[in-house]
Amino acid sequence: MTQVQLITGARVATMAAPDGYGLIEDAAIAIDGETIAWVGSSEDLPADFANADPLRLDGRLVTPALIDCHTHIVHGGHRAREFEMRLEGASYEEIARAGGGIVSTVEATRAADEPTLLAAALTRADALIAEGVSVIEVKSGYGLDIETELRMLRAARAIEKHRPVRIVTSFLGAHAVPKSTDADAYIDDICLPALVAAHTEGLVDAVDGFCEGIAFSPDQIARVFDRAKALGLPVKLHAEQLSHLGGTALAARYHALSADHVEYATEDDAIALAQSGSVAVLLPGAFYTLHETQKPPVDAFRSHGVPMAVATDWNPGSSPMGSLLLAMNMACTLFGLTPAEALTGTTRNAARALGLTDCGTIAPGRRADLAIWDVEEPAELAYRIGVNPLHARIFGGQG
Repeated sequence: MTQVQLITGARVATMAAPDGYGLIEDAAIAIDGETIAWVGSSEDLPADFANADPLRLDGRLVTPALIDCHTHIVHGGHRAREFEMRLEGASYEEIARAGGGIVSTVEATRAADEPTLLAAALTRADALIAEGVSVIEVKSGYGLDIETELRMLRAARAIEKHRPVRIVTSFLGAHAVPKSTDADAYIDDICLPALVAAHTEGLVDAVDGFCEGIAFSPDQIARVFDRAKALGLPVKLHAEQLSHLGGTALAARYHALSADHVEYATEDDAIALAQSGSVAVLLPGAFYTLHETQKPPVDAFRSHGVPMAVATDWNPGSSPMGSLLLAMNMACTLFGLTPAEALTGTTRNAARALGLTDCGTIAPGRRADLAIWDVEEPAELAYRIGVNPLHARIFGGQG
C-alpha cells in the first residue's frame, strides 16, 4: 500500500445502511491513494494501518462528500426581472409563453463565448464545492441550436480541469422550443443532430428532456430517448413539474436513471418508478421559487421503495439557488423528508441518479470523497438555515 492516510476520532455517517445514517462512533477511515481502504470503529483498526500518521478530528462528523445531481450552472445572463414579474402575479407558464423563461436565457447564452460561460460556471461550482460537494451534474439546454449546445457542454466538461470536482454532463436539447419553430421540426433538425454531434465529441454522459405542456410531449421526448438508447446513453427526465402529462411513466418505460421534479406524479407513477429502478429527484428550490403548492408524493415514494434524491436545480429562472445544504433543509420543511432521507438524497441516492457506483457512501473500495463537518449530529446539516458548517473536504484522497 502507498500513500495511506488515516482519519481518527471521527463520527462517521457512512450512508451505506439501508435506512438512516449508518453512524459509527469513534471511527477511523483508512485511505489508500484515491480510495477508501477501510472504515470502522477505531478499536477495530487493522494493524496494517496502525502506523499511518493520523488526522485526528476531535469528534467531528464525516459524511460522503455531497453530490448535486441536477443543475444548470452553465448559462449566460440572469432573470431577476422575471422574479419581479412572478411577485407581481405572473405565473411561470405565462412568463414562458410571453417569451420569457428558458427562451430568454437562450439569447444570453448564445451571445456568450466558451470562456465567458466557463468563468461564470466556475463561480457557481465554487459555491457548491465550499459546501462539501464533490460531484456536480451539469445540463445543456440553453442553446437550442447545435453550436451553442456543444459550447455549453464543452464549458461544463472544462470545469473539472480548473477545480477539484467531478462533472457529469446531461444533454438537454429537448428543453424548450425556440421562438417561431415547430417542436417536431426542432427535434428532427436541431435536437437529434446536436445529440449525435455531442456524443461523437465525448461530451454527453446522459440525455435529459423537459416533458411539459410548455415544452415537449411524451411522444416527442420518446423520439429523443430512442436516439439516446441507440447511442448507448442513459436517460433522465424533467417530469410532472407543472402538470401530469405522463412523463414519469415515460421515464419508467425507458428505465431512466431518474425522473426529476415529479410534483404531479401519482401513486401509479411511484409504482412504475419502483419497478424501473429509477430515482425520484426532488427539487424544492423550484417549488419554493415558483410558489407551487402541489407537493411530490413522498409518502407514495416511501411506501413503494422509490429512492429519493435531492438537488439544487440551480438555474437562472425557476431555482436560482446555489446551496445544496439549503435544498436539504427545504426538502425537509417543504416536502416532509427526514434529515436522514435528505442526506441520503444528496449522497447515496444522488449518486444512483447519475448512474455512479463508486461514490455516495463511505465503504472500502469507494472513492475517498469526504466532507468533514463542525457538527455534533448529522441532522444539523438539514436543520440549520443559511449556515455552512463544512470544516474540510477531501476529494479523491486529497484535502
